[in-house]
Amino acid sequence: MSPHPANSPGPGASGLGPVVEIEITEPLDLTNQQLGLVDMHTFLNILNVLLGEMYLITMSVEDELILTRSLALAEELRRQLDARRFDQELADQLDATERVFKSEMEQVLEARPALGTDPEIEFSVKNIDSVFKVLRVRTAEHLERLRAPDAWVPHDIRALTDKFLNFLAAVERNSKGRYHIVFNIAEQEPQDYLVNLRIESKDGPMIVMPSVLQDVLRDLIANARKYTAPGGMIVAGLADNGAEIRLVVEDNGRGIPPDELGKVVAFGYRASNAKDVKTKGGGFGLTKACLTARQFGGRMWLRSGLGLGTRVTIAIPRPITHNS
Repeated sequence: MSPHPANSPGPGASGLGPVVEIEITEPLDLTNQQLGLVDMHTFLNILNVLLGEMYLITMSVEDELILTRSLALAEELRRQLDARRFDQELADQLDATERVFKSEMEQVLEARPALGTDPEIEFSVKNIDSVFKVLRVRTAEHLERLRAPDAWVPHDIRALTDKFLNFLAAVERNSKGRYHIVFNIAEQEPQDYLVNLRIESKDGPMIVMPSVLQDVLRDLIANARKYTAPGGMIVAGLADNGAEIRLVVEDNGRGIPPDELGKVVAFGYRASNAKDVKTKGGGFGLTKACLTARQFGGRMWLRSGLGLGTRVTIAIPRPITHNS
C-alpha cells in the first residue's frame, strides 16, 4: 500500500504536487465499541450541533434555567449514543426531546414575547427545527438499515438528490452566514462553496444501492467542505454503470500529506495538516467509508496533493441478482 504518483494528469501540474494515489488495502482492526462509534458518529455530530444551539439560546436569554428538560434529554441521548447503537428506544427519546423543546420554547416566548423578534434567538430556533428534521430523516434511514443491514434498496434519484440538497442547505444554515453553498459557478462569490453533485443510474430514474452509502456520501461531502476554504469547489458523484456502484468526492482543499494517505482511514486519525481545523466530529468519516466499501465487497482509493485537494473513490460491485 505504498504511495505512488497518480498516473492520470491532475492538479499536480500546477507545481504544488505531487499528487499521490493509493488503494486502501490494509485491514481495519476496530473494537466493538469503536465500530459502534463509527456507526453513530453522524448522530453524535448532529446532536452536538443541536446542543450547541440550545446552549446559545440559554446564553442569549441569560437564563440557565430555561430549556432544562430538553437539554437534559439531549445530553442523556448523547451519553446513550456513546455507549450503544441507535435503536427504536433512542428514536422515541429523540422525538420526546423535540416535543419538550418546543413546549419549553413556547413557554419562554409567552413569558418574554420580545425574544420572538431577537435575530439570534430566531435563528437558533430555526436552526434547531432544521436539525430535528435532519435527525428524523437519518433516524428513518438508520432503522431501515437495522432491519436489513446488507440489503440493496431502490432509491428514486430525484428524491435522493433532494435529500442531499436539503443536507447542504442545513450545512450552510449552520454556518450562520460565514459562507454560502451554490451550484452554479456564475453565482459563486469569493466566500461561497461551489458544489457539483450528480447521481445517475443505468436504471434511469432509480438507483439500487446499499442505503448506508447515503451516510458515506454526506460524510465525505462534509469532510470536503471542512478541509476546503470558502471559495473552493466540491465535486460529488454517485453512479451505477450496471456492473458496480461508484462514489466519488473530490475537493480542491488543503490535501493530505503523502505519507499519511494510508493512515487517515484509521479510527479517529486526523492528518497532521488538519489538526488546526475546529470540528465537532470524531474523525470517523473515512473510516466508515472504508468499512462500508469492504462490507459490500468493494474497494477504496485516496488521491491527494498538498494544497491541491483530495479525491475519494469507492467502487462496489453490484450483486449478481441486480445485474441485467
